[in-house]
Parts: sequence; structure tokens; C-alpha cells
Amino acid sequence: MSRQEHVRTSLGGEVGKEVDGLLAPVDAELTLRYPGDPGTRQPVHTVYVPGDVFAEGTVREWGDRALAALDEHAPDAASFAAVLGLPDELAEPVYTRVRAKLEREPVEDLRVDFEDGYGHRPDAEEDEDAARAARLLAEDGTAPPYLGVRVKCMEAGVRERGIRTLDVFLTGLMTAGGLPEGLNLTLPKVTYAEQVGAFARVLDAFERAHGLEPGRLGFEIQIETSQAILAADGTATVARMIQAAGGRATGLHYGTFDYSAALGVSAAHQAPDHPAADHAKAVMQVAAAGTGVRVSDGSTNVLPVGPTAQVHDAWRLHHRLTRRALARAYHQGWDMHPGHLPTRYAAVFAFYREGFAQAAARLAHYTARTQGDILDEPATARALSGYLLRGLHCGALDSAEVTAASGLTRPGLENLAAVRPQ
Repeated sequence: MSRQEHVRTSLGGEVGKEVDGLLAPVDAELTLRYPGDPGTRQPVHTVYVPGDVFAEGTVREWGDRALAALDEHAPDAASFAAVLGLPDELAEPVYTRVRAKLEREPVEDLRVDFEDGYGHRPDAEEDEDAARAARLLAEDGTAPPYLGVRVKCMEAGVRERGIRTLDVFLTGLMTAGGLPEGLNLTLPKVTYAEQVGAFARVLDAFERAHGLEPGRLGFEIQIETSQAILAADGTATVARMIQAAGGRATGLHYGTFDYSAALGVSAAHQAPDHPAADHAKAVMQVAAAGTGVRVSDGSTNVLPVGPTAQVHDAWRLHHRLTRRALARAYHQGWDMHPGHLPTRYAAVFAFYREGFAQAAARLAHYTARTQGDILDEPATARALSGYLLRGLHCGALDSAEVTAASGLTRPGLENLAAVRPQ
């Protein structure tokens, strides 16, 4: 028979109430500034197409060109796996899924570009291209799940043009039936948090003009200048940018080449894995943690074109960079050429398939409260759930196999991933 302990305390209830009062502002601040990840799908990449090039069927053309590259340079699973160094057990599943993805949904996130990829044009020409982009995206029944524009930045020389292009594009969407659910807007070359606040003010004005719900329009902030990472006073500018957006910031996107050039990195060494890039993305990642703002890696400018040996070299580079980014929790990147799509999806699918069995088993042990070979805590369970959900979102994993291995349905995974520390 167990002995019943006599429990004694020394503090009265007033102490707890006093502490609650002292920390009430902090509690409110935590809820406001750190709401956690939204739990929605994050695209694995963003594809940039210049505004003058974007046309009806552009997305399907990218998929067809990517499939043609596979047919020419890696016509079967074994040859593709040999190029990328995939293990034998992943060769067929990855290759089959890559081809199916390119046929079904070749682009997850499309950005019609009116900035560097477009350049400076006569106003009438840019107006026309922005209006056409809105019309085509609104009419396209096969448009990717995420889409939008990148306009010129908030610097004085191009500010008016950027605001007008944004207005023409958004007004075109409204005229054609309303804003699509997966709309993404990108603000490039941000240096000061005040520029972010000004862009948010433009979006607020558009919402009021059309009677939209406040906060309906969010945007990504491109980190392309050294001042975006470290301000003149030594503080992390990017953290202030997130707050300046007033809840509208959805992502931080690293700009490989502008940022590297700003730091004096020579052209031959401007790449997503340069130490300068790693530092910038680490600061971005810490600033965004817990805010619900997501981080995206940049791109490589080495294109998979030319003879087969040259294509294979470019594929290996892109595959390695994508895998490296995933391991560092940069779940998204930029793709600049159709030939990058096969290796983007190969890297993503292999990343989730090779870790799937262990992640599912650990979750099964965790939810059943049984002892496996790893003792997981709630935070790790959230990470494991998020990992499986990302694999489901992109098509690397199927719901049936995840449920069979983990014992959790998709709603169960979402519930577990959404748990916040108390």
C-alpha cells in the first residue's frame, strides 16, 4: 500500500496573480509577434518568367521542356539515378514521381517578373504586359497553385513604376473575378524597414479601394542587400522588416547574385552555398523563426543546357544545392530554367522518401507512447509531423503509405504539427 504524501505550499494565490499581471504584456507580445508556422503548404520552388515572355501555356511549356530534357539526357530511372547518385531503392520511385509531377503540376509557384528579368520599358509597354499577365493568370484553368508578380522596388527612381505595375496587375485580377487564393507578391531590393512599411501601406490602400478584408494581401521580402541583414546601427534589419510589414510578410527570399555582389564576391563564386550566403540565410532564418514568415533559398545561374555531359554537370550541381538547402531547413528555392525542374523535384522527393520510414516510425512510437530507439519530445514530434506533411504537399509521399506507417491521417499530422509549446 502506497503512502499518501502530505503536500505543503508556501506561496499564496496572490503571487500567481501578480506574476500574471506582470507578464500580461509579454504574453500579448508573444501571441502577436510569434504566432508560429501557418501550417499551410509551402511551394518547393518559385519560377520566375519575365513579364514580356509570359504567355498562355507558359507553365505547360516549362513542363514539356523539362520532360524533353529527361528524354534526351536521362531517359530512364537508372540513368537519372546514376547522374545524381541516387541509391538503387530510390531510383524508380523518384524518377516515376518526377515525370508524373512534370506532367501534372510542373510549376508550384510562378512569379511574373517586372524587375531584373524584365528591365526598364516604356510605361505603356509595362502597363500592357502587367494587364495581360493578370488576364492570362485569371483565365488559365491550369495555373499553378501559387502565382503572382515581382514588381520594381521602393527606391526613388523606380518606386512610381513599381506601384503602378502592382496596381494594374491587381486591378486586372479584381476585374477578372477576384484575387486567387494562392496569390504571392514579391518586393525586391529592400534596404530599410521603412520601405516594407510603405509597400504595406500601398496594399492597405488597394484593399480599402476594393472593400477587401484588411490584411488580405501579403508579400514576400527579397533579401538582396547587405543593409537588409545588418543595419548601420548594428541591428538585424530583417527582423525589423518583418514587423514593419504589419502582419503582411509571408516570406523572406534570398537573392543570390545581388547580395553576393553587394559584398564584393566575384562572379565566379556567387552561389547559394558561399559563406556569405550561408550567413545571410542564417540571420533570415532566426529572424523569421516563430513569426509565420517562411524562408526561401536563392538560385543557381548554371543552366542545364548544351551537350549531355554539360547538362549532367549542371544537374548534379543543382541537385546538390537543393539537397543542401533542404538539410538546412530552406524548404523553397528559385528555379530559373525548365531544365532545373527535374533535379528540383528529384532532390525534394528523395529527401522525403529516404527519411520517410524512420520519421513515420518515430511518430508511431510517440503517439502510442511506446519506447523506440529514440526518445522524442513534443518539439521533435512537431518537426516529424511537419516533415511528413511537406512530403505529402509536394507529392513525394502518398497519404495511404503515411497513414499505414505512422498511424496518423493528414488531419492527425496537422493537429500534431500545430501543437505549440506551453
